[in-house]
Amino acid sequence: MKKILSKVFVVLFLFLVAGCSSSNKSSNTGSSGDSDKAQSGGELKIGLSSNIATLDPISYTAVYESNVMRSIYDTLVTYNSDLTEIGPSLAKSWEVSEDMTEYTFTLRDDVYFQKGEYQDGRKMTAEDVKYSLERSLNDSAMNRLRYVKEIDVTSETVLTIKLDQPYAAFLAMLTDMGNAIVAKEEVVGWGEDYGSHPVGTGPFAFSEWAADDHVTLKRNNKYWGDKPYLDSVKFSFITDTNTMGNSLQSGDIDVATNISGQNVKIIEKNSDLVLSKTAGLSMGYLAFNMKSGPTADLKVRQAMNLALDRKELLAGVYKYDEAKVAYLPLPRASWGYSKTVETEVKDAAGPDLDEAKKLLTEAGYADGFDIDLYVTEARVTAATIFQSQMAKIGINITIKTVEWGTFSDTVAAGEAPLYIMGWSWYPDPDFFLYQMFSTNQIGALGNGGGYSNAEVDQLLQEATATTVDETERAAIYEKALKLISADLPHLDLYDQDIIAGLNNKVHDYIVRADNTIVLVDEESNVWLSQD
Repeated sequence: MKKILSKVFVVLFLFLVAGCSSSNKSSNTGSSGDSDKAQSGGELKIGLSSNIATLDPISYTAVYESNVMRSIYDTLVTYNSDLTEIGPSLAKSWEVSEDMTEYTFTLRDDVYFQKGEYQDGRKMTAEDVKYSLERSLNDSAMNRLRYVKEIDVTSETVLTIKLDQPYAAFLAMLTDMGNAIVAKEEVVGWGEDYGSHPVGTGPFAFSEWAADDHVTLKRNNKYWGDKPYLDSVKFSFITDTNTMGNSLQSGDIDVATNISGQNVKIIEKNSDLVLSKTAGLSMGYLAFNMKSGPTADLKVRQAMNLALDRKELLAGVYKYDEAKVAYLPLPRASWGYSKTVETEVKDAAGPDLDEAKKLLTEAGYADGFDIDLYVTEARVTAATIFQSQMAKIGINITIKTVEWGTFSDTVAAGEAPLYIMGWSWYPDPDFFLYQMFSTNQIGALGNGGGYSNAEVDQLLQEATATTVDETERAAIYEKALKLISADLPHLDLYDQDIIAGLNNKVHDYIVRADNTIVLVDEESNVWLSQD
């Protein structure tokens, strides 16, 4: 027997996430209460805190890239804004077999691709979904689709995806931009250059990419959903936090993402601006190379953990309550977070410099050692504080600041001795723990340190293959967290809130816990007050 899930989707498993909170100045954002006053027109200018490397769904590795792509492409299903339910998008309904190994989707019949170089805006069919998902399955840089055995197309609007095994997070995985639907003609026609010429079915079509500066999108007038109010969207790459804040105040941008530091107070005090904040599914961490160099030795990793002063580092990076000290490789907003394991990790953490030096001596590094730490510009402050702390036990760190493309390639190849990065995804622990700690993910960005533990692998598989009950799954993840924490592949640093600054003329912009930017969906349609 199959369980039918219609447009009013009855959720198989509830995804819990911490409730959103925002400053008292954010009443005109994240709300559709004044949608009857919405005006069409204008260009929304959004500041992203990092450059991007590609707009090809199978190649992207950063939330910055996905935030541009979410306006160009669509997925079969999508999360609601508070990440508690998964609902229709390109698929208007679906059926799931009782054993959770077959998913049959019925697609909308009114979806068209944007016009491109190699097709003229033709209708999307089930064959396009099959092509896109098989491409992700075989070629994704981050292994964003797994356990798919076969995809059968039975008509232009119906297809069935068969899995090798039950997978409780499968629908959540289909919401990821890595599994967005593309037009085969465009991918084949552009070849390796497709990532610079994206074509999808989303509310906005690609218009321009000025390298290292911005990407501009134009309204897709044949969009299948609600017609976008905005004429266009411009995503500017602003890597310096002070410049980001200044650009918002001057009006060069309308939305400033990843707000931190003194910009928090400056925006709060400016009556023309709004600060919007939510507890985030976002974390920052330092990862060790587990395969080679001094950090392949557990005692070295333990010594560095004891030399780390998390509170001092947090105070130096986030001075305005933008984050909390982290002890686990899973944000507090995930339903799989374990207070029990957090307590155990805190008890074993530093700072304890004498014990750290003792461990280094036992590992054969009484005089310390030299090592490189890779970061992007946004993580330089954290890296500098960490560098200072490690110097106290004789570890001399050279900070290598690189742009995102180089960072991603270096880390994924296992060539970074140390690296600091952030990870933001969905509330399901699978998207953190499997991606960062499964042996199968070695060679992808998530597991750039090369961590491998057969017992952890087994638990991570068990957590998605044996049950959909969150309480039961959380108990399995707790066992995995205990093992991972004992192995110390990461030094978890902080859980970040998601904070954006907005001009008052921006309406219905929702700041989401997973740090994604959605401009048009069934819940909101961003618009600008016209001067």
